Formats: sequence, C-alpha cells, structure tokens
Amino acid sequence: MTETSAAPALTVPRRTWLSLSVLLLGVAMALLDTTIVNVALPTIRTSLDASESTLSWIISGYALAFGLALIPAGRIGDRFGHAWVFIIGLTGFTLASLWCGLATGPTELIVARVVQGLAGGAFFPAVTALIQLMFPGPLRGRAFAVMGATIGFSTALGPIVGGLLIEAFGTGDGWRSIFFVNLPFGVIAVTAAILLLPRIVEGSEARGVDVLGLALLAGSLVAILVPLIQGEDAGWPLWTWLSIAGGVVLLAAFGAWEVGVVRRGKTPLVPPRLFTHGHFTGGVILAMVYFAAFTSIFFTISLLWQAGLGHTALESGIVSVPFAIGSILGASQSDRLASRLGRTVLIVGTGMVALGLVAVWIILATVPAADLTHWILLPPLLVAGIGSGMFIAPNAQFIVATVNRTEAGAASGVVGTAQRIGSAAGIAVIGSVLFGALDFPPGRPTPEVVADTFVHAASMAMAVSAALAVLAFALVFVLPKQVEH
Repeated sequence: MTETSAAPALTVPRRTWLSLSVLLLGVAMALLDTTIVNVALPTIRTSLDASESTLSWIISGYALAFGLALIPAGRIGDRFGHAWVFIIGLTGFTLASLWCGLATGPTELIVARVVQGLAGGAFFPAVTALIQLMFPGPLRGRAFAVMGATIGFSTALGPIVGGLLIEAFGTGDGWRSIFFVNLPFGVIAVTAAILLLPRIVEGSEARGVDVLGLALLAGSLVAILVPLIQGEDAGWPLWTWLSIAGGVVLLAAFGAWEVGVVRRGKTPLVPPRLFTHGHFTGGVILAMVYFAAFTSIFFTISLLWQAGLGHTALESGIVSVPFAIGSILGASQSDRLASRLGRTVLIVGTGMVALGLVAVWIILATVPAADLTHWILLPPLLVAGIGSGMFIAPNAQFIVATVNRTEAGAASGVVGTAQRIGSAAGIAVIGSVLFGALDFPPGRPTPEVVADTFVHAASMAMAVSAALAVLAFALVFVLPKQVEH
C-alpha cells in the first residue's frame, strides 16, 4: 500500500501574526508622521508665528533624523535584541509626540520633531529584522508585502487624517492634535510589544557603532541642508555657500574614514564595498531622487491649498485622497506584479508617477487660480498614486539585489537611510523654490493676488518635483530585471 503525502503547509503561531500587527502599528505611526504634518503647516505658521524656513525644518528635520538613526539602530538591535530596541524607540517616539504637541515656539517644535525622527529611525529597523526572524520562507514574503502596503497607505493617508483632526479641533491649536493622536496608539503598541514580541538576539558578536563615521555623515548632511532651507530667508549670503562647500568636504572625509575603518578590520557605518557595485550606487541615487520627488508634493499642495487659495485643512487633505487611494491599489498588487513582471513593475510605477506629476505641473502652470479645484487634480494624482504604490513596496528589494547576498543587511540599511535623506533634501529644495517664487507686490495684496502668486510659486515647485520624478524613471533601468522571491 502506497501512501502519498503533500508537504505540510507552512504556518506560524497566532502569536506571531499578532506580533506582526504590533510592528505594523509602529510602522504606520512613523510613516504617517512624515506627511500628516503637511496640512498643519499653515496653522502652525499662524499659531507659532513661524517663518517659512521653520516650516521646511519641521518636515526635513524629522526625515533627516529618521534616516541617520536607521543604521546604528540596526547594529544595536543585532547586539542587544531587536524587540527591546523597538520598545524603547517606540516609547521615545510616543513621548516626543507629546512634546511636539505641547511645543510653545517654533524652535522647540523643530527640536521635538528631530527627537521624534531619531526615535522613529531607532525602532524602524527592528521591524524588518523581527519579520525576518519570525517568519519562514513564503510567509516572510507575505509579511513584507503587508508591511510595504502599510508604508504606502500610511504615507498617503497622512494629509487627510491631518485635515480631519484640524477640522475637528480648530485652526488655532488644532495642529497639536496631529501629534497627540499618537499617544493612545503608542501606549497600546508599547504595551502589546512588551507582551508579544519574541526576545531573539541574532549575531552576538560585539560590533560597535562607528560613532565618528555617523558624526561626519550627520555633519555633512546638516551643513548642506541648513543653507538650502535658510538660504532663501537669509538672501543667500556668503555663509550659505561656504556651508554647502564644507558639507561636501565632510562627505568626502566620511568616505575616506569608512575606507580606513575597513582597513583596520572594524565595522564601518556604511560599507564602502557596496559602492563598488555600480548598479547599487545607481539604485541608492534612485531611492534618494524618488523620495525627494514623492514626499515634496504634499508639502507644495498643502501650502497652496490653504495659504494660497484659502481652503481649510480638511479640504487640503481631500486633495490628496486620489493619491492615497491610488497608492493603496498599487501597493496591494505590487508584490504579485513584481513576481510576474520583474523590474517592469518599477518602470511602470515611476513612469506613472512622472506622468502624473508632469500633468499636475501643467495644470498649475496653465489653469487660473480661480478655476483650480481638487477635481482637476484628481486624475493625475490618482495615476501618480497608483504608480507610487507599485514602486514603494518592491523598490528596496530590487536595489538590494544588486549586491551579494552576504551584503544584503548592510545594503538594506543604506537604502532606508537614502530614502529618508532624499525626503529631507526634497523638502529643503522644493521649499526653497516655493518660497523664493512668492514675490508679492508692495502693500496689502488682495486674496486674488495672493492666490495667483501662490499658484505661480506652486507651479515652479511642482516643476522641480516632476523633473525629479522623470529622473527617477530614467534611473530605474540600472536595477536588475528580476529578483528572487
């Protein structure tokens, strides 16, 4: 008698799926805070008498701090356990959210946002590490697909959630609610993480954090970003150009230092060998350029819709709904399409984003301010949203596939950092273009003049975002045609 038996289906305990839901709640909080603040910028400007550069810092400071924390946090998690890094980082993120909501001045809010970004970047690598450890084989791919959808969904949903909160709590201090909303979710997530997350420590060898390398990288980025954000307000004095030049020098010093760290047999912050792969270097540039284009559009549209056209924060958030819906649709199909089409899914995704943003730019450049409605922007933003969802979920996997499998962990950290640095740089550049083009005539301008001036400035800023999206489309072709799933 012969007996045939199929291979048992791969399963994990229910507790593991509950743990994943906790991790994804943390992901949603961190990514929501990258865009939820955009619709609150005009009310923050009025409430705290904030300058234009302050508005850019509120967004860029968070993104930059987030990106700089990613790599050292991953190393600390390898040594002491990713569950505790997640718990401590999410606790810090929740407390920093409280601080942001209680801030009494622009400078305090910027500092609180930087701390919030550092905490978010601290716990984010633990999410991917724990998914890697908790889920075997095909289930791991499914878990990462859900994480990718959560990232796209949370990022795109931020403006509408922010608009609803400000509508509910008022335009005076309603902006504080976008930070306070993190408190109950943070308490729930931290409590559940303590109860559910596995205490796994992988790779017990003591690898220290490259502190000087981190300081050189942070110093170079800050030296470049400060003049990009402050330069327009200050009139581009000599110090802004010296700062940018100094940042480039520090960046070169960082590269030389990392090479020296490897020669001494120690662990660098960013392994220089990764950049011996030309395709990986191109992929990292792609990540930076794409996120610079993608995150900056909400910044431009939110300020235009409220400060320029006089709409409410909720109406500003509604403008982003087509992008959010498109992002969810694109992300939900991205894993399946990536398996079938390979790199083509990224080509189609970035092509749709470029097409959508070019269309938005043309609309802003040609349609009079009085005729501008969210219905006109609906089709191009929906197209861009679908493309963004198709790109964001699988892009890191394709970039990491350009290096050896043994280098995948380090490469993932570099890609994540590049994405956040791209977001920070994008806001800095687009903010400088937007505010630099706001050339109001002398005297007290009428609402019509304000609207026309803002639409012109927004079209200039959107032109830069569209150009970055087109460049991202061109850079996709450096990635491999297919990756293993």
